[in-house]
Amino acid sequence: MPDLLDELASHLLWRIGRASEDGPVTVRVGLASSAPLCNELRRLRSATDAEVGAALRDSSLRVEWVGPRPRPSER
Repeated sequence: MPDLLDELASHLLWRIGRASEDGPVTVRVGLASSAPLCNELRRLRSATDAEVGAALRDSSLRVEWVGPRPRPSER
């Protein structure tokens, strides 16, 4: 399984931050081929490691998939 995750990671892009000062910490993730779509979205402001850690602890971390979802046959 670790080899599969390493292979998949090389095909992904992600951004971590906040869309607004008081918005939730957000992780945007998608296939590298979706980079143009990611660039069209509202820019995320940086989130500190402490903010990310707090969002994980209180389950407020928001995850957004950018782009088309892979079909089961592509996974």
